Amino acid sequence: MKNIYRIAIALGITALVVLLLVFVGKRSSTDRLQTACTALEINILDSTSRGFVSKEDVKRYIDEGYGVYIGQRMDSVNLKKIESVIEGRSAVGTTQAYITLDGVLHIDVTQREPMVLFKTKDGGFYADQNGYLFPMKDDYSKEVPVIEGDIPISGDDGFKGEPKTEKEKQWLAGILDILRFINNDKFWNETVAKIHVDKEGNLVMTPREGKEKFLIGKPDGYKEKFASIETYYRYIEPSKEKGYYASVDVRYDGQIICREK
Repeated sequence: MKNIYRIAIALGITALVVLLLVFVGKRSSTDRLQTACTALEINILDSTSRGFVSKEDVKRYIDEGYGVYIGQRMDSVNLKKIESVIEGRSAVGTTQAYITLDGVLHIDVTQREPMVLFKTKDGGFYADQNGYLFPMKDDYSKEVPVIEGDIPISGDDGFKGEPKTEKEKQWLAGILDILRFINNDKFWNETVAKIHVDKEGNLVMTPREGKEKFLIGKPDGYKEKFASIETYYRYIEPSKEKGYYASVDVRYDGQIICREK
């Protein structure tokens, strides 16, 4: 009986200690949540996109789109809304917002990486590797391929998001495939200087050396078309003096149509 009595007392004391710890923990957690947000710390996670999104930009996005957060209770700061406000900006990829126990609001941001710049008579816009469009930024310093001319993608100045129609999406997907092909091939990466879109929607490639214009047509079947250009360089171009041909048309299967100046 004495042993049972001792065990019962021990269990009772243990239960009281556990309840006390739970109460203190909940109270401490509640107190922490009621602590005011004291500071903001912004971290741009990727450093490859130089100067596209700055810490000052992110702070301005929050100030303009969310409002006051410094001095507010930690449990009253709407982290999801802050993330939504920042991700609504064109060059931002992903955002994670969280508050640490010291009351600091942390913002981790990744940026969209431009893959191509489309230039039009009215301005231009970028596209990333996933086909997401976003506006130009004058002080962006990293060089990307440029495609100029009559770009068949609609959108107002400042537009961001995917192309509006399925036809535009397919055209953009074809362009991105061509650029990946060029970037991953040493010869073509060193050969292609510029791609222009004419009024009929044909892609026209200008080489770094030589004065020929290569008429590629629509952005489909591009591997066969570039193979035809390679055939031109191997067998046709060496048989004539430099600059003999003004244009080379590779739009049609199995045909290389060269036009003299």
